[in-house]
Amino acid sequence: MTSPTRIPRNHDGQPPSGKAELRKKMLAARRAITPDTRAQWDREIGAKVVQWWRESGVGSVGVYWPLRDEPNLHACYAELAELGVKLLLPVVLEKNAPLAFAEWTIGEPMVKDSMGVAVPAMLRLVEEYPPALLVPCLGYNPQGYRLGYGGGFYDRTLAREPRPATVGVAYRCLAAEFGSDGHDVALDRIITED
Repeated sequence: MTSPTRIPRNHDGQPPSGKAELRKKMLAARRAITPDTRAQWDREIGAKVVQWWRESGVGSVGVYWPLRDEPNLHACYAELAELGVKLLLPVVLEKNAPLAFAEWTIGEPMVKDSMGVAVPAMLRLVEEYPPALLVPCLGYNPQGYRLGYGGGFYDRTLAREPRPATVGVAYRCLAAEFGSDGHDVALDRIITED
């Protein structure tokens, strides 16, 4: 395994100021992870997600389709499905609204929605939110806040009641110091490869 990529620092040794600049730095750092290292870390994260599920015992889980070099947990999803977990994928129905969720069976045909995110071709929306969500993190801080791409979809989703249990998924090298905004919602836990 190669040594972990680190989030770049400014000349004074501090993390970049501003979330937009931090997003760019984190995207570059995540993109720089070698394919072999990424595959190993994805397996390690997936094993921890399965262990978390065994402890939680929830019947359905909101998962995500990886974008922009996010951890690819498809092998983990297959294992969860074999264990009887109902998998749900997030769906954007409106730009400034919470996410909706659709049933997903591994291997079924997928299409890209208007945001470029893969969703099942035969969209089967569920009325109730899943009791737990795996939330991809571009970055995260020690207080459990995630840095996403800035659309606010997960924050709006987590502001609804009842709030699902949340498990952030990220590579350890993407830990950073950044402040939270008033609308940000901290995650219950974050799973990384280590």
